[in-house]
Amino acid sequence: MRYFFIKQSEIASPTSFITGPDARHIKTVLRLKPGDKIGLFDGKGFEYEAGIVALYPGRVEVSIISGFPSTSESPVQIIVAQAFLKERKMDGLVRQLTELGITKWIPFIAKRSVPRPDNKHLAARTKRWRKIAKESIKQCKRGRITEINTTVSFEEVLNLGEVCDLKIAFWENELKPINDTLPKPDRQFNNIFAMMGPEGGFTSQEIESARARGFVTAALGPRILRAETATIAACVLLQYLYGDMGQKMFVPDE
Repeated sequence: MRYFFIKQSEIASPTSFITGPDARHIKTVLRLKPGDKIGLFDGKGFEYEAGIVALYPGRVEVSIISGFPSTSESPVQIIVAQAFLKERKMDGLVRQLTELGITKWIPFIAKRSVPRPDNKHLAARTKRWRKIAKESIKQCKRGRITEINTTVSFEEVLNLGEVCDLKIAFWENELKPINDTLPKPDRQFNNIFAMMGPEGGFTSQEIESARARGFVTAALGPRILRAETATIAACVLLQYLYGDMGQKMFVPDE
């Protein structure tokens, strides 16, 4: 079944309308017809089964058959704060992290961040990232769109992490094994804040500032990873330990 985005405000009545690019895709690319069944998601955690009623220029009328909470969202909210990287690496990360189920993505400027876009370019990039996140959840069939924060400073990132249960700064110079720095997975966290550095890594001063604000530091093994690889590896690890990618999700009920 094909999945499409629909605004939550459109679900108020028995018949609703899909508009924009999705409507064009349904009509001109997929050539779906009245009576065909489709899946919908509102980006707020709910999915719907619907049937196509009619097709009009620029919109598709659908009838909602049933609605239910999404089953594809992780039980832990993972917030990733990503220091600015070069070129299109940030675009790819938004796409891949959305697939991995992160809740929120916060770009920030670290001391060693090479790209330092002005406000005009930052606004354009933020708009693009939000579009990428919205498109990506169709592919992975998530029920909630990853929230894209505006770009902030390093100090603001530390402030944003204050409310989280577990705060981690991934740093390649951490000497302790990750099993000694992260809490055991038998503890349930509601939200985890993961801070990832730029290509040149965090400075020692940045790490000390993070530690002073309650962050633990963790490395991702003995090899030096590219910055974008490190972010993906960290998120997979966190979803495995504390989210829904671990073995505990496959244990049958007694």
